[in-house]
Amino acid sequence: MDVPDGHKLCRKCGEVKPWSEWHRNATASDGLSTRCKVCRAAEGRAGHLKRNYGLTEAERDAMVAAQRGLCVICLDAPAAHVDHCHKTGRVRGVLCFNCNSALGKLREDPDVGRRAVAYLEGNSWKPIIVAPGVYQLPS
Repeated sequence: MDVPDGHKLCRKCGEVKPWSEWHRNATASDGLSTRCKVCRAAEGRAGHLKRNYGLTEAERDAMVAAQRGLCVICLDAPAAHVDHCHKTGRVRGVLCFNCNSALGKLREDPDVGRRAVAYLEGNSWKPIIVAPGVYQLPS
């Protein structure tokens, strides 16, 4: 294959691309990486999914398809972020950025979530005094 000056063939995708599409690699004979930026980024995302969640891209894509491409909490935004339990590591689903971060801000605690829902529904926190200095939440 004839590669013009200022271009390089990517070993991964097989495309000839200009040098601007490559990361630098000081140890390589031509000073450029063996894979283009796009291929390196794709490999990085795939590695992240496998290392952190034990998922392949196909498994993640199947989860998103089963959710009709939407976040299962807000049912509005595209599902893009793998959500998992920080205690067990179990993957729960794929959420939008806002819903995924909201779970983190609620400390992934169902009781905190229930109190947040009660608050949103207009049921403010009214503690019950059990003993001097001891309060209990209403059930």
